[in-house]
Amino acid sequence: MEGQPYTSGRWLVKAGEEEEFTKRWTDFTRWSLESVDGAEWFELVRDSNDPRRFLSFGAWADSDSIEAWRNSPEFSERLGQCRELCEEFEARDFRLASQVRR
Repeated sequence: MEGQPYTSGRWLVKAGEEEEFTKRWTDFTRWSLESVDGAEWFELVRDSNDPRRFLSFGAWADSDSIEAWRNSPEFSERLGQCRELCEEFEARDFRLASQVRR
């Protein structure tokens, strides 16, 4: 059985654009939660030693939900608003392999 699907992004934000990027990413993922069935949660973490570097994670109910999200009319526009503030961006898909919680 395959684990829960996750989406992830690795972002290098242009100097001075970190706060605007965080705002746009938050708006993008808020829209995702409100508009796409199967979106469960999103998190954005920032590198403590290099504040221009971010990692994002999104948890999904299933792969079909991710596909619907990416194929939605607003996806490219909203993602593009985040990407225009970045020097680098890499998207990846993952599956849960192990989980330990308290």
